[in-house]
Amino acid sequence: MSSQNLSRTLPGWLILMGALTAIGPFSIDMYLPAFPAIAAALDVPRGDVERTLAAYLIGISLSQIVYGPLADRYGRKPPLVGALALYIVASLGCALAQDVAALTAWRVLQAMGGAAGIVIPRAVVRDHYETQDAARALSMLMLAMGLAPIVAPILGGQLLQLTGWRGIFGLMAVWGATLLWAVLARMDESLTPEKVIALSWRNIAGNYLGLLSDRRFVAYSLAGGMGSAGMFAYIVGSPRVFIEIYGVPPQYYGLLFGLNAFMLIGGSQVSARLLRRATPDALLRRALFVLVGAGLAGLALTLAGAISLPLLMLCLMAYMASQGFVNPNAAALALSEQGRRLGAAAALLGTLQLGCGALSGLMVSAWQGDTALPLTGLLCACSLLAWTAGRIGRRATENRGNA
Repeated sequence: MSSQNLSRTLPGWLILMGALTAIGPFSIDMYLPAFPAIAAALDVPRGDVERTLAAYLIGISLSQIVYGPLADRYGRKPPLVGALALYIVASLGCALAQDVAALTAWRVLQAMGGAAGIVIPRAVVRDHYETQDAARALSMLMLAMGLAPIVAPILGGQLLQLTGWRGIFGLMAVWGATLLWAVLARMDESLTPEKVIALSWRNIAGNYLGLLSDRRFVAYSLAGGMGSAGMFAYIVGSPRVFIEIYGVPPQYYGLLFGLNAFMLIGGSQVSARLLRRATPDALLRRALFVLVGAGLAGLALTLAGAISLPLLMLCLMAYMASQGFVNPNAAALALSEQGRRLGAAAALLGTLQLGCGALSGLMVSAWQGDTALPLTGLLCACSLLAWTAGRIGRRATENRGNA
C-alpha cells in the first residue's frame, strides 16, 4: 500500500487502531480502585494484588516480540484476531479466579492477548504514512491511550459498587469481544505482498539482532521508553501517594488520576498540530528538556521537604504533558527507517518501552516510604535517562547523515 497524507478527517481504520491501542491502559487502570476489594475477597495482602499489575506489564512487554514476526509474515489482521480471542478468554478467567495465583496467571494471559493492540496499530500506521504523518497519527493514538486512564478508573470504581470487582473483568471481556467484531468486519489488511517476510528463526533472529544493533532505533525507543517508565511509576505509586500520604479520599483519586491523563492527551494533540510545521526531532528535543525540568523540580522539592499535593500535581502534570510529546515523536523516529521489518520493529519498540515501565513499577512498589520520594525520585531518574537516550538518537542520526 502506498503512503498517504493524513487529512483533517480521521479515517475509520485509524479510529479502530486507537480503540485497539486503548486495550493496554484500559486493562491496567480499570481495576486500580478495586485493589483493596480484591485483596479482601482473596484474603491476601494488598502487595500481592499490586504484583498482578506488574505481572501484566511483564507479560505485555515480552509478548510483543512474538507479534512482530507474525504480523510481518501473516499480515496485520490474522494475529490481531487470535490475540483478541485470547484476551477475551483470559478476561473471563480473571473474573472467575478464586485465588491470587490464578488471577496472576490469567492476567499474564490477558496481557499476552492485549499486547497485539500495541504492536499492530503502530505497524498499520507506518504501512499507511511516512515519518511526519506517522508521528501525527501516533499522536492521535495517544488520544486513545490518554482517554483510557481518565475513563477506566472512574468506570471501574462505579462497577465496583454495582457488580463487585469481578464485573470489572467481565466488562473487559465485553470490550475485547466488541473489538474482535470490529476487526473482523471493518479492518482491511495493510501489509502488501512485497513486504511479507518469511517466518523462520534465521529471519526472526536476524531482524531483532539488526534492530538491537541499530543505535538510532534503540536510542529513540529508550527515549520514549524511559519517559513511559516514569509514567508507569506514577500509575503504580499514585494510589499510595495520593490516598495514604496526602489523605485524598478514594472517590476523588480518579479525578486526580484523570487530570494527569488529560495532560497526556493535551500534549499529544498539541504535538499533532505542531507537526504540520515542525519536525518530530525538533519537538522531541524540546519536550525532553521539559520532562527533565519536571522530574528535577519534583525531586528537589521532595528533598527540601517543601513538596505538597498541589506542587506534586504541578510537577506530574508537566511531566505528563511532556510525555504526550515524547512518546509519539520518539516512536515515529524509531520506526522511520524500518520499512521491511516494521512489525518486528514495532514489537521490539513496545517491548523496550513497556519493559522499562514494568521495571519502574516494580521499583516504586518495592521502595516504600512515608513521603513522595520513591515516586519523585524515579520520575527524575527516568526523565534524565530519556533525555540522554534522545541525545544519543540525534547523534546517531547526524552520523548517519554525514556517512
